[in-house]
Amino acid sequence: MTTTQVLPTKEYETIYILRPDVDADTADKIQSRVAEVVGRDNGKLVKVEAWGRRKLAYPVQKHKKGVYVYVKYVGKGGLVAELERNLKIQDAVLKFQTVLTKAVVDTAALTVDPEDVKYTRLELPAETDEIESRERQLGLLDLGNDGPKSRRPDHGEEEFVDDAEEAEVVVEPKKEEEET
Repeated sequence: MTTTQVLPTKEYETIYILRPDVDADTADKIQSRVAEVVGRDNGKLVKVEAWGRRKLAYPVQKHKKGVYVYVKYVGKGGLVAELERNLKIQDAVLKFQTVLTKAVVDTAALTVDPEDVKYTRLELPAETDEIESRERQLGLLDLGNDGPKSRRPDHGEEEFVDDAEEAEVVVEPKKEEEET
């Protein structure tokens, strides 16, 4: 006699990060692949959110920003492994992480709002990387009020002082107190 073990349905959250220069078609293709994998393994999408382009905590593959997508779903057994395997083979995916949120979920009581699982197409503006020039880093450009207030003179250069700080500072010598 053989017994089969029935695996409980669990709830997971996966956040995956796409390259910051990803186009909307590629992002749609990846999200449809995620939905296909969840459906194929008898899972159910609960929520899908595109969080947009955000700064990464540290550079990943030389990118300082990434496009974040949040997916919440329920499923059994190897669903997470299959989903992560599919995310790994996508060139546009920089990183992903999956977290178990509920160990046991009653799928009969689970209700899903169709608006929550509807993936909104990513319409990201073109990324403009603000690269600070070497001159700006050294304070050699006239930056108005954003720039450094003063710079010490170097070998015959004149001193640069902000107009607002031209007030003269007078330092009086310290007087010694008389002992009586």
